[in-house]
Amino acid sequence: MKVFILTIFLSLSVFAQSSVLNSYLKTLNSEVLKEEPAFKGFDAKRGEVVFTSKHIGKKGKEISCVSCHGNDLSKKGENFFTGKVIEPLSPSANVERLSNLKDIEKWLRRNFIDVYNREGTAKEKGDVLLYIISK
Repeated sequence: MKVFILTIFLSLSVFAQSSVLNSYLKTLNSEVLKEEPAFKGFDAKRGEVVFTSKHIGKKGKEISCVSCHGNDLSKKGENFFTGKVIEPLSPSANVERLSNLKDIEKWLRRNFIDVYNREGTAKEKGDVLLYIISK
């Protein structure tokens, strides 16, 4: 019985995450279409480039998203500056990831500013999210 209840809980968590994320991706898609009417959709390959490319971040150090999250998003990362442990970014390894819209928006905004010294565009955010969920 406990296994059955746990299975239902995990299934509902994945569904909720999927629903929140899909809704957010649709919103981002609408934003991109306003500026790029020929936009054909988000791309995990573009997201990988955004995620892995190095930039001089807000603290003057060369960093990328990988600097904290690592290459394997199913494993824990470590904040480059503070050493704080970061739970796995991949929703397949951490069902709580990408399940809360406020958290998604907060962390995308914060991390783009940390790495790129600016907020990410709607296209970059969608591409990065697609990359993350592909891992």
